[in-house]
Amino acid sequence: PVVVLLHGSEDFSANDFNQLQRLLPAEGVGAFVFDKRGTGKSGGSYTQDFSTLADDAVAAMTEARRMAGKRAGRVGYYGPSQGGWVAPLAANRSKVDFVIVGFGLAVSPLEENRQEIRLEMTQKGYGAAEIAKAMEVAKAGEAIVTSNLKDGFDEFDAVRAKYRNEPWYKDLHGNYTYMLLPLDKPTIQASAERFVLGTPWKYDPMPALRASKTPQVWILGEDDLKAPSADTGAKIAELGKAGKPFTLAMFPQTMHGIYEYETTASGEQVSTRNADGFFAMLRDYALNGELSGSYGAAKITPPKGKKR
Repeated sequence: PVVVLLHGSEDFSANDFNQLQRLLPAEGVGAFVFDKRGTGKSGGSYTQDFSTLADDAVAAMTEARRMAGKRAGRVGYYGPSQGGWVAPLAANRSKVDFVIVGFGLAVSPLEENRQEIRLEMTQKGYGAAEIAKAMEVAKAGEAIVTSNLKDGFDEFDAVRAKYRNEPWYKDLHGNYTYMLLPLDKPTIQASAERFVLGTPWKYDPMPALRASKTPQVWILGEDDLKAPSADTGAKIAELGKAGKPFTLAMFPQTMHGIYEYETTASGEQVSTRNADGFFAMLRDYALNGELSGSYGAAKITPPKGKKR
């Protein structure tokens, strides 16, 4: 089997850092690694446009098949984090045998930010009233990012002024809201390279997932603050229950990247090690298209008609 290794939101060379290019071949699974456009030795401009990245993934798969030739058996994508939006799109555009999604999302990037804020503030002990105010700030920020930094500044300034002295404000984070909070309009607009990356903020991944016929396993971390997993896990389990060949694997007490972690006095998660069973799960799904036995503490929900 051959796995084409897709990317998260990183803007540096996958050839330099992606450990799976070593770990998978050591377990009898071929790996195709390439630098995301605009990173490492790849040309073009860096982008987070999922459709463009899906086309790149299809091109990578074509090249992987060419290089492997008759050696190739099962072929598929591994999409980590942001790659969880890209891999199902790519699989719908080029026939593959499987998709593995690691710590990805079945909601939009805007909803990712909202869910992250809700989860973080809940964990810090804030109630519904404080969270509702935080979501008001987040919603005002959405107008800025979805307009490519052209609109929404007056409303954002007003809601920041309204709440900035409240105790919860210092704990308002999210995926990108925290980056906007301390900056004025000129500074935000001068920092376009941080915010205007082609991200399809309102992208709904569910149509692509509903259209998919490719077997998929979604490997999620139960305590993931960067890509909150509860809603996504429920959506994937429901698709599997409805007959899609989707398996859900949820690792308890793990953060983004399926890392176990320790929590600092300030509440920050500090990764320690990958959870037992994570790499074996990647290997087995690539080899066999299914999971058998146990994988550490992972809770596995098979698709309809499959038994554990």
